[in-house]
Amino acid sequence: MNGPQDLGGQMGFGPVNPEKDEPYFHAAWEKRALGLTLAAGAMGHWNIDESRHARESLHPADYYSSSYYEIWTKALEILLKRHGFVSDAELKDGHSLGKGTEPKRTLKAENVASVLAKGGPCDRPVEVAPRFQVGDHVKTRNFNPETHTRLPRYARGKMGIVEAMRGGFVLPDSNAHGEGENPQYVYTVVFKADEIWGEGADPTLTVSIDAWESYLELA
Repeated sequence: MNGPQDLGGQMGFGPVNPEKDEPYFHAAWEKRALGLTLAAGAMGHWNIDESRHARESLHPADYYSSSYYEIWTKALEILLKRHGFVSDAELKDGHSLGKGTEPKRTLKAENVASVLAKGGPCDRPVEVAPRFQVGDHVKTRNFNPETHTRLPRYARGKMGIVEAMRGGFVLPDSNAHGEGENPQYVYTVVFKADEIWGEGADPTLTVSIDAWESYLELA
């Protein structure tokens, strides 16, 4: 989807000003927001792609006026309501008003370190041969789905060269909507700067992205 998070190449947002020695958290509540999001995700009722799509689905005015962890908490509310854990009334009241969905599993404090260390690997075997090889000239699809995708707007309909094949991975486009993992090969594709940014781009620069196979076609 062309959500508010897809800012690559967009103008009018001002310069990026990195914060020197930026801390992991700027306030104590941000730690809690991260902890709640991870603990809720560990219940097993949604995956990382649905979670990411929930954040990207916020209204642009809401998204741009929210801090990083405010976006996370707002998306978590969406997921908890969608899967029957809380209601609007409970969120407003701040207390449970009835029995909601039973978690499939619970992340206990003593298991947090090992669960986080294990992570959530998304690499999967693919039963068919890859369509593309290193060195192939490819073109990205020019599409604008209303559903989730990991192909950024700035890289759609662009000509590039396959730089590497990374193996098979869960397809976010389907996984975010409960339509299965449908693993595909992922390729690193490199583009010349002027192909991405147009006339006046620095000719010494290139842009590389990781693209799922269905995002590409032979040039």
